[in-house]
Amino acid sequence: MKINKVYAVYFSATDTTKRTAEYIAENISKKLNIDLGIVNFTPKEKRKEIIDFKNDELVIFATPVYAGRVPNVLLPFLTNNISGDNALCVPVVLFGNRNYDDALIELRNILEKNNFHSIAAGAFVGEHSFSNILAKNRPDNEDFKIMDKMLDLIIKRISSLDTYSEKPIQVNGEDPIRPYYTPRDRNGNKIDIRKVLPKVNHRCNDCKLCAEVCPMGSIDKVDIRKYNGICIKCGACIKKCPMNARYYDDEGYLYHKRELEEMYVRRAEDEIF
Repeated sequence: MKINKVYAVYFSATDTTKRTAEYIAENISKKLNIDLGIVNFTPKEKRKEIIDFKNDELVIFATPVYAGRVPNVLLPFLTNNISGDNALCVPVVLFGNRNYDDALIELRNILEKNNFHSIAAGAFVGEHSFSNILAKNRPDNEDFKIMDKMLDLIIKRISSLDTYSEKPIQVNGEDPIRPYYTPRDRNGNKIDIRKVLPKVNHRCNDCKLCAEVCPMGSIDKVDIRKYNGICIKCGACIKKCPMNARYYDDEGYLYHKRELEEMYVRRAEDEIF
């Protein structure tokens, strides 16, 4: 079959998912000599749009993994604002060295219900949003080599697809989807960090970048110490602050971060399907 355009479509607060989705889509564009489109639905306003794809397009659709699932704040947009018209898709998730649990199968199911046809899929490791240590600087060269293998797989499958009658790509995960992963201490007690908010220290020069990059639009643009909405712990305001002025001091959050860094020091591996 003939594909006339490839898209990188993603939510990426700290640019890790962006790097992955764009790398895959850009290289497919070059190999097939077709146009490339970018849809970054990280900004809050972008998630109000209706986005339709055509049946001669390929969509590399990527999200981060939050608590083993597709971030719940994205579900209204993903389920109501995206349609495929039998476009081919490749669901991709980025996880922070722990596990992607049911995120990939959940994203695949959402896209299939929205009239996309999945022909490949991938779960890749990216630096954890909570940490500068956990999966530091990933995806790295070894991860990009795995992405290259998936590129070849995608192109091979496109060339052999004559109809849309094939079943969805088989991926790891449970269906029905399990509940979101709950942080716990080593005694099994739950740690609730949902309402924890970053604070601002004396290094802040009021550049407003944190308010600009917050994907929920929750940081007040006049008083950046004020929140007008929820914090999803995406790490954008902390990792992108040029003054290192934003931080967490909540005991439960810091404990959970330290546990992740101590328990998941091994190099988690990417998986492609």
